[in-house]
Formats: sequence, structure tokens, C-alpha cells
Amino acid sequence: MNATMGLENVDHYPVMLDQILSIISPQHGGMFIDCTFGAGGYSKAILKYPNTEVIAIDRDKNSEKYAKEISTKHPSRFKFINTKFSNLEEMIKKNLEPKAIIFDLGFSSMQINDSKRGFSFQKKGPLDMRMGINNFSAKDVVNNMSESDLAQIIKNFGDEKEGKKIANKIINFRKKNLINTSEQLSLIVKSAKRKVFNSKINPSTKTFQALRIFVNKEISELKKGLDAATRILKDNGILIVVNFHSIEDKIIKSFFRFYSESKSVSRHIPIKEDNKKGILYNLTQKKIIRPKDKEIKENNRSRSAKLRFAIRTSNKFYYSNKTEELFKKYFEVESINI
Repeated sequence: MNATMGLENVDHYPVMLDQILSIISPQHGGMFIDCTFGAGGYSKAILKYPNTEVIAIDRDKNSEKYAKEISTKHPSRFKFINTKFSNLEEMIKKNLEPKAIIFDLGFSSMQINDSKRGFSFQKKGPLDMRMGINNFSAKDVVNNMSESDLAQIIKNFGDEKEGKKIANKIINFRKKNLINTSEQLSLIVKSAKRKVFNSKINPSTKTFQALRIFVNKEISELKKGLDAATRILKDNGILIVVNFHSIEDKIIKSFFRFYSESKSVSRHIPIKEDNKKGILYNLTQKKIIRPKDKEIKENNRSRSAKLRFAIRTSNKFYYSNKTEELFKKYFEVESINI
């Protein structure tokens, strides 16, 4: 869950901004790619420094209004593209050499606060959850998918132990009425869950997270985005990823670990250019970076944020499906047809 917010407005607070600026050093100039533009918090902060340029992307078309404001102020130093992570490579000219590529994953505060978007179980509005450039909505999922498929989605993407019960409740409800709103779904989930009186987590949290991930194909989009960023970055380029839940973090950690370890090639295999699989990233900071206490007090949604970064080497990119193999169940569930 992305808690990205604008610099001037507490509703659009860019998570771990100080830490990111410290890592990318925009005071020395350079070109940067902001892969989750949102309301433009990171882009604005970078462009405050002279001799910087930003290419920003976001799949949410609503971000364009924030991008226009920045374009007006920095017409020669800022460009916005409405697209997804998976299109990152083809959207960026091959001769560009970004100093850093930044991902701030999940959904923004402006999305969760808009009742029409259907991301929040605390809002009364249509059940949607589309971040942009989607094939279907959460409403389509809960009203059309089989009970077993729904249970898999809720269990795997929400880490919800009562996924089967929740899926069964959804099926029984929709036999009589379509599930049209976030409020309806939240009440269905609550009716299926055992009461835990000392829990601070809303019983709908995990189910809503699971549906959001499935609707937006967040797992495969993340992997494709990481691959594309690794192709684009040149020697000493920095890849920064801020994530908000354990599935994302496991995938990012696995990706960085794999590409930061040397790969041996058998001496019996003829050495070809494609077989020279060297280290693609250096991990100068292996431990995750978390928000400071002050930031969490100012923006409670940042409490679950984790930042990881790696520095690109000059070795040639090579594709690996190791991450897909390690997290096969997530990619398989995400590929279920609706």
C-alpha cells in the first residue's frame, strides 16, 4: 500500500523522502525515473534541485492533473507517461541513462480516500479497486469467479486463513444479490470471520488487499518493472523500491539477492556472450530501511513501509525466471482467468 502524498498537503505525503533523497543525491544533478508518480511527491522534491530531470509514470490517469502542474513549472525537465510498470522499458528511450529509478508500490492516499475508487472498506462507494489500465474490477471478481478461485486469491494474496469461509459467504450472498459496493463486501467478510476482540486489524483488511493485488496484477507488474528497470539502468544507477506488504518484500529481496550473487558457468560449456552471467547489482545496504518514528507519527500509513535499494553494475543484463520459480503460487493465482 502506497502512502504517497504531496509535499504541501498532508494528504499526499511521500514516504521516506529524506532517506530516498540521501540515497540518490539529486543535488549533484541527473535524470531520474519516478515509476509511481501518484501526486508527484518524489518528482517535486527532485526537481527542486537544479540540473535534474524527471520522467514519471503512473497507471492512474487521475495523476495527470498533478503532472500538468509540474509540467507547467518545469516544462523542459519533466515528462509524465500514463502507463504500467510492464511498459516501462518501451516507454523510455534506450539512450537515456537515469541516475536512479524509484518504485513506491501499492495504492496512494488519494486513491484510498476517494470512495468512488472502492479501495477502502471504510468508504461507502462502488466496489472497483482498479488503479488504471485494467481488464476487470473487484466487482467483476466477486460476482463472477468460482468459490475455489476466490478462496485461492483471498488466502494467497491476503494471507487470510479463513479464505474458504469468506469465499463461501460471497457465493451465498451473490446468489440473491449482486455485490456492488465496498460496504457490502466488508459486511460479508465480517460475517464470515471469527470475532477477535483484541485485534487492531479490521477483519476486511486482508480480503481487500487480496482483491486489489489480483485486480491490478501487482505481482507480475512488479517483476516486469524490476526487470525493465534493470535493463535500463547503467553502471552505478540506483534502483529503489518502497513496499508495504510481505509478498512484495519477499519478491524484491529475492530479486536483489539473485542478481547480486555471482553465477558460475560450467567449464565444459563453451563461453558465449549470453553465458557471461555476472553480478548485476551491488547491495551496499542489505537490511531494509524503515520510516523514522517522527514520520510514522505524522503519517500513520507509512508504518508498514520498507525500503530496499541496490546499485547497478556494468555487467550485461540477463533474464532470470528464478523469482517466478520461488513464488510460483503467486504468479499462478494471479493468472487465473475471470
